[in-house]
Amino acid sequence: MGQNAAMDTQPPVVSEAPPAGVLHAAFASLRESLSAAIVGQSALVERLLIALLADGHLLVEGAPGLAKTTAIRTLAAQLDADFARVQFTPDLLPADLTGTEVWRPQEGRFEFQPGPVFHPLLLADEINRAPAKVQSALLEAMGERHKVTVGRHTYALPALFLVMATQNPIEQEGTFPLPEAQLDRFLMHVRIGYPDAGTETEILRLARERARQSLHAPAAPLERMPQAQVFAAREQILELHMAPALERYLIELVLASRDAARYDAALARRIAWGASPRGSIALERCARARAWLAGRDYVTPEDVRAVAPDVLRHRVLPSYEALAEGWDGERLVAALLERVPPP
Repeated sequence: MGQNAAMDTQPPVVSEAPPAGVLHAAFASLRESLSAAIVGQSALVERLLIALLADGHLLVEGAPGLAKTTAIRTLAAQLDADFARVQFTPDLLPADLTGTEVWRPQEGRFEFQPGPVFHPLLLADEINRAPAKVQSALLEAMGERHKVTVGRHTYALPALFLVMATQNPIEQEGTFPLPEAQLDRFLMHVRIGYPDAGTETEILRLARERARQSLHAPAAPLERMPQAQVFAAREQILELHMAPALERYLIELVLASRDAARYDAALARRIAWGASPRGSIALERCARARAWLAGRDYVTPEDVRAVAPDVLRHRVLPSYEALAEGWDGERLVAALLERVPPP
């Protein structure tokens, strides 16, 4: 691992981009495989693919046992990319995440040993259980676009770099909640719930099948999607048509989170802080990725409205008055969507 960003962080150069139909088919197959392995979490599967295509990071909040870890593991098994999982605990150190300099006495020099953050796919399990120092080390890597600083040296991260962090909403004792400014580094904040009876039955069936398979010979390795296809898909997404009226609507949603008085004075009192320009960028990228996954070459108002709750719920902060009345970011975003008319 070279020093001072010696590694190339740019995506590999593809001599000829695959046709749109080929890429759509590849991602449709990827989506189908993920859905088969993660029963009852179609929203999580879609958001994970959107984060991959929009070059962003995902914060997933849900009770234990809802396939959060399975989701990122399954994605890693389908992609030509390494995967690492870090269990965040109160005694975790920044060096456990970023890596450290190791003294080699036989060579008379220090050698950098990279940590888990240098994997293309990283699961930060229960991120709110680690202290602020460790959270900051991860969030620096997320925010500095593929770079991390250790000591006096800066090292490059992989060109494909996706962090999926999880939070457990049940236990709050001994946790270190992420500050709002750091939450803004996540492209989306996704909340998942328990499955219904039919889905739970399907989960039991799938668990039995996996148990039987584990007793026999291991399955043949899957054909993995090359990273070049991900980068090619990202280029196509940037070329999707977004009408000027839809772009104005997208921006108006974000502006309304900062000044809702134009639509509802009571709602304005309930919002302490609105979304930053980073929220506008995230909303556009996610809407484009959703449209592309649907096989369209244009973005619709429904694409914007569908991703807005996950993109904005952690960026629109309720006032003390709103908290006392039981409002949270999700409810505020829902109110904004009701009041700002689509084109």
